[in-house]
Amino acid sequence: MDLYRFRAGHAPLLVSMPHVGTHIPPAITARLTPAAHVLADTDWHLERLYDFLETLSANVIVATHSRYVVDLNRPPDDANLYPGQDTTGLVPVDTFAREPLYRGDAPTRDEIAERVTRYWRPYHDALADALARIRAEHGFALLWDAHSIKSVVPRFFDGKLTDLNLGTANGASCAPAIGKALGDVAAQSAGYTSVLNGRFKGGYITREYGRPDAGIHAVQLELSEATYMDESPPFTFRENLASGIRPVLRRLVETALATATTA
Repeated sequence: MDLYRFRAGHAPLLVSMPHVGTHIPPAITARLTPAAHVLADTDWHLERLYDFLETLSANVIVATHSRYVVDLNRPPDDANLYPGQDTTGLVPVDTFAREPLYRGDAPTRDEIAERVTRYWRPYHDALADALARIRAEHGFALLWDAHSIKSVVPRFFDGKLTDLNLGTANGASCAPAIGKALGDVAAQSAGYTSVLNGRFKGGYITREYGRPDAGIHAVQLELSEATYMDESPPFTFRENLASGIRPVLRRLVETALATATTA
């Protein structure tokens, strides 16, 4: 099975969806607990939610394998991106609800290294190649890293999560004007709460590839799943909710792209 799907576009925009995959190779599946098979920590339905990307002629890369195989938004050395705060690892051993993923022994260091080589590296090679091509063609590139998460995850944050969680690595991953413009658009989106560089400031992808001085701007959006779907199994997509948030997402992406053009 392919490790990712890639659709080329003509715009200086690359949208990455590293956590939407649900495939787990059989040899790994056989070792997992019932909780793991629910795949609760998947970024469900983002391709459907972002269905406007083709009309924007965006380049899109989408992971096919579950984050339980390897987390594409973690550094290969498994360093904690949020020191002092709880997080799941490069190869997770438990769910966001702290349920064990493995019935027996967790993956060894050698197995983790093998998964990085087999599953993690190809996605990042493709992502880096696409950004280089886009920048060479347009003089700059905008990377939009699309994520979603349950609105209530006590392990990671108190209370209910803000709807729109924009991250620019505290301003380091993109030109300042992009973060400001996105914050303004989000704040003006009636009915939705928002924050810039709050609990989610951007994961490895945003921090690693965002190089505004080199013409590559990166933004992460961590979207509350409550804005577009049922958050309990079977995690049903809710078009009546999605129809409200989708235009907001489009405005955010278009604003980031327009601002990056002149940054």
